Amino acid sequence: MAQTQENNKYKNNQYQDAHLLVVDDDDRIRDLLKRYLAKNGFRVSTAADAAEARRLMAGLTFDLLVLDVMMPGENGFALTQSLRTIDDVPIILLTAKGEPSDRIEGLSLGADDYLAKPFEPEELVLRIKSILKRQATRPRQHKIRFGDFLFDLDRQFLEHDGKRMHLTTGETALLTTLSNRAGRPVSRQSLAAQINAKSERAVDVQITRLRRKLESNPARPEFLTTVRNRGYCLQAELFLAEPVHD
Repeated sequence: MAQTQENNKYKNNQYQDAHLLVVDDDDRIRDLLKRYLAKNGFRVSTAADAAEARRLMAGLTFDLLVLDVMMPGENGFALTQSLRTIDDVPIILLTAKGEPSDRIEGLSLGADDYLAKPFEPEELVLRIKSILKRQATRPRQHKIRFGDFLFDLDRQFLEHDGKRMHLTTGETALLTTLSNRAGRPVSRQSLAAQINAKSERAVDVQITRLRRKLESNPARPEFLTTVRNRGYCLQAELFLAEPVHD
């Protein structure tokens, strides 16, 4: 009975830390979705257009985006295509245009799902949960390789050419956070929260110290790069997943 209760608790709370960004120029729809998604346990931020969305994404890391296609200025298709060049955050497109050609275009640009208006908010919640569940149930990447370095996420140590390197507690926390989002920029604000840094400046100091250990030329980093207006990104060459046994 206790185990069943624990499982149910996990199922009820597994999405409580997921941070969503809803982008729609319709105030009514935007507010409705924010309230409904928050009621279902998500953290939700909103933006009225692509420009506002970009400003939010420059300072925050989101787990999934809900984008309206028919926005003034940069529309949902264009924003999706642009984001896919720098980020693999899951994207659900919303549109009043339900033609198959529009759905195909959205998916071909990198969207993970496509929902035609009008729709039931409950259906959107189910689609969001389905995508987040797929993300969470991918084979866990226990080790990450970049250049001649190998970082073990489980045992929290770094090797260079097979020899273990010393990392401080702060450097280990920073490398762990970046490894878990390898290939994706992580904002200074998010990094500060993850590693319990007192300020974003403290994150910059840790980055500088870590670069001295990882980079042959810290002034021109190859692995621990800066993404302008987005944060820092660990450029990994290869993930090594442990085999999964039943």
